Amino acid sequence: MANLSLNHVYKEYPCGFAAVSDFCLEVADKEFIVLVGPSGCGKSTTLRMISGLEEISKGEIYINGRMVNKLAPKDRNIAMVFQNYALYPHMTVFDNMAFALKIHNTSKNEIKRRVEETANMLGILSLMNRMPKSLSGGQKQRVALGRALACEFEVFLFDEPLSNLDAKLRGQMRIELIRLHKKLNTTFIYVTHDQTEALTMGDRIVVMKDGFIQQVGTPQELYYSPCNLFVAGFIGSPSMNFINGILTRDESRYYITIDSKGHSCEIKLPEDSSKDQSIKRYIRKEVVMGIRPENVYVDGSLVSGSDADSITCHVDIAETMGADSFLHLSFGNNIIIARISSHTDICSGDTIKVQMDGTQIHIFDKKTGKVIL
Repeated sequence: MANLSLNHVYKEYPCGFAAVSDFCLEVADKEFIVLVGPSGCGKSTTLRMISGLEEISKGEIYINGRMVNKLAPKDRNIAMVFQNYALYPHMTVFDNMAFALKIHNTSKNEIKRRVEETANMLGILSLMNRMPKSLSGGQKQRVALGRALACEFEVFLFDEPLSNLDAKLRGQMRIELIRLHKKLNTTFIYVTHDQTEALTMGDRIVVMKDGFIQQVGTPQELYYSPCNLFVAGFIGSPSMNFINGILTRDESRYYITIDSKGHSCEIKLPEDSSKDQSIKRYIRKEVVMGIRPENVYVDGSLVSGSDADSITCHVDIAETMGADSFLHLSFGNNIIIARISSHTDICSGDTIKVQMDGTQIHIFDKKTGKVIL
């Protein structure tokens, strides 16, 4: 069993800088939690506070119901895998993986059993006598993982462990880590700035900005129901399109009126949006409309039955990305991206008509950034 609880945790430095503020999170046993956010948001500092490598300024951290605020890292039964691997260059792969076990006075036979069992699981058994300098980046990462796994800790902390690998190897290692988590059946807390890693790996994701938690949820919750502009723009690739407009309504429904160089267009919102009473106070006020690139449809390809109006756009750039094409479109002063099938003859410089699926539109308060609808 390995559950964690972080209650109102702060990290403030003597200079007055607050790296982490009021961090509250409950991590269930065997859960895969991902902390994600831009550089400097406090995610690695949070991980280091959990491990004991960084003292907390205020708050409480519990592991399996035991407060660990004052415990040394070695007494927390936690393993940490670093971005730079942190292998001992003068030791063989076997000795690197066995080092922590030797410190804990584990018997030679038990060390051999655990190291070889772990190495076999990671596919590095043939590397036991090699030195770190002779290993590739992917091999070094597996050795760093193996060193942690051989000790059979209750919680595993990962601080951007794949950031030094090339794109293809990162993809492979993501899958391996997911499989490893299922096999070990233990608790993983993983830090990354890459939202693709977060979406593909985490049971739940913690989105951070400027030391504060912005939203905690499953990948689907964050993608389809972001709580503010930051989460909406950070999660998803390409990111959500944002367009400023005025919220208006007639007798039956709401609209977003967008000014396009003197020519306005209206985007219809779903009829059931009228049931949300909080939206009424934004009538005739400027709001931010958000829509995902895959919900922007080209030349009448929107699902049948939709009454979305068409907008004439200029194709600035057409990017082919394998199965998909990303169309960078402009209408007036507005720029949006449409994600469509690459089986298209649309090219840069074309003029096309697009529709936006009103059922997939998000509305945000322009001042606070909080979601309205």
